[in-house]
Amino acid sequence: MCHQSVGLIQSVIEKSGIPTVSVTLLREVTERVRPPRALAVDRPLGYPLGAPRDASQQKRILMAALELLPQPLCEPLLVDFSESR
Repeated sequence: MCHQSVGLIQSVIEKSGIPTVSVTLLREVTERVRPPRALAVDRPLGYPLGAPRDASQQKRILMAALELLPQPLCEPLLVDFSESR
């Protein structure tokens, strides 16, 4: 339910002119909700930024998400996180 709620809230915020991005663990749910911008990561539930105390990985995931913010939208943007960053 949380993935749905966040996606719907993102859409409302975007309509007011504020760009948003989310990190999602459940790509299939995110595809249905269609938030404006989302980064899909292949991690266990509860660990959207990766392993605890792995600051390097956490930073890579956050930076990948933030890089989506300036991208103009004509339809929802869902990008898979790549470890090769």
